Formats: sequence, C-alpha cells, structure tokens
Amino acid sequence: MADEIIEEKQGAGETVGEPVELTDEELDRIADTAIAALQDILKYFNVGEVTIDEYEGDEGELILDITGDDLAVLIGRHGKTLDALQFLVSAITVRTIGYRYPVVVDIEGYKGRQRQKLESIARSSANRAASQNRSIKLRPMTPYERRIVHITLRDDDRVETASEGEGSARHVVILPR
Repeated sequence: MADEIIEEKQGAGETVGEPVELTDEELDRIADTAIAALQDILKYFNVGEVTIDEYEGDEGELILDITGDDLAVLIGRHGKTLDALQFLVSAITVRTIGYRYPVVVDIEGYKGRQRQKLESIARSSANRAASQNRSIKLRPMTPYERRIVHITLRDDDRVETASEGEGSARHVVILPR
C-alpha cells in the first residue's frame, strides 16, 4: 500500500505540491533515515537503553515513539527539548532523502496526551467562537500544535481557523462563519 504525500522538492518536470506515491521501500528508507538520526542524537543524552517504535499516524505521518527509563530529560520543560529533538530529526531526514515527509518524535506517548489536550481546547474554543459570534485567539503554539488545532476543526462548519503572528508569537485564531 503506497501513501500519498506532498512533495516539496523541485526538479526537472516536477511541480511543487504535486502528490507523489511512495512505495513501501521508500517509506522504509524514510523510517530508517529518521530512526538512525534519532539514535545518533540520543547517544549524547544519558538515557540508558531505549526502544523506538515506529508507526503511521492518523494524518499519514511517521511517528517514532521512544520508550525507556528516565526519559524526562528528552521531553524538557513544556516539551521544549522534545520539540527541538523533532526539529533536528525532521531536518536531517529531509536533507538525507531530499524531500519533506512528516516525522513526529514522541516520548512514551507524551505528544499523544498533549494532542488530546489541544483537541479539547480547540473544540471548546470553537464552541465559544460560534456561540458568542466572535473570534477566539489561542496561545502561541509550535507549528505542530497549530497543525493539530487546524486539523481538529477543519470539518467544523461553524468556524474556520487561521494562523497569525510571527515566530514564537504565532498563534491560531478561531473565527465564526
């Protein structure tokens, strides 16, 4: 079963944004590249023996979930170290394979729990925006967090979402329709 991604590299005869079918071999190469990058980075942390499980997420992304003992150092305060770890693994993977494929690094389901919280915040904010007929600004978020909010509310006909702001102040605004 081949998955579809949006390819961002440009080359002869290629258009940015064209869907590209990936073979199982290409998906394996992406996973192997991301896992190798993650293992290389983890050598610099004193986290002992870890296991990296790979699986496909709901949106077609590759999720690498790290389990082991004493992994709090990899999450960091408010998930900042985990965000940096994901950024590095994604950047190395893109550079190695030549195009972007979404890779999510998680620590013992931390991002899954955070995702549930963000989805709940998004839905309650959408309810407020629709019932009060006014826009609701959420706190500044990482690109990953903003994406979760946009995905959560994309099928809600009562509201639409937009990202505003620059850099670390970028946030989602939920607008009533």
